[in-house]
Amino acid sequence: MALFMIFFATLFTHNIALTYFLGMCPFISVSKNLKTAWGMGVAVVFVMTVTAAINWPIYYKVLVPLKAEFLYYVLFIITIAALVQFVEMVTERYLPALQVTLGVFLPLITVNCAILGVSLFMILRNYSYAQSVVFAFGSGVGWTLAIIAMSGIRTKLMFADIPKGLVGPGITMIIAGIMALAFMGFAGMVGV
Repeated sequence: MALFMIFFATLFTHNIALTYFLGMCPFISVSKNLKTAWGMGVAVVFVMTVTAAINWPIYYKVLVPLKAEFLYYVLFIITIAALVQFVEMVTERYLPALQVTLGVFLPLITVNCAILGVSLFMILRNYSYAQSVVFAFGSGVGWTLAIIAMSGIRTKLMFADIPKGLVGPGITMIIAGIMALAFMGFAGMVGV
């Protein structure tokens, strides 16, 4: 499958946040502010892409020849945790304001199911190394696109009259569902 088609599909038809609803905890919590949504999106793109670039050779070059495929969950999570720790150290050192704004949600990327989901999808779909990296990068960019769009909508909703029971996560999930329906409009165009 052409790499462009995989990238396009991960942005729209198979958006990791709006099609599979993976990574919803930070999606709901961090999408209140455009700046934090952007910062979290960049962190997710980096961690997701580098994780896939590291996990593919771990699986196919180490675990498969050793017939130890059963260890891939543990090793994938260790890779994700190490990369998130690196991102947290860099953010703390060079972007302290963003570090404070993201708070607990930056280390929570470690358990973000979207990150692990991408590594698992690349194995389940038998992607090549290049396809896996493009899939991971596109999934990260798609997740970032979704969280930034959600952030823009939630900023506008601050001035709206929303029923009290829907304020916060309630209206966010409704909007995510509507956004998912809008992204489904691309469904016939391409698939991964």
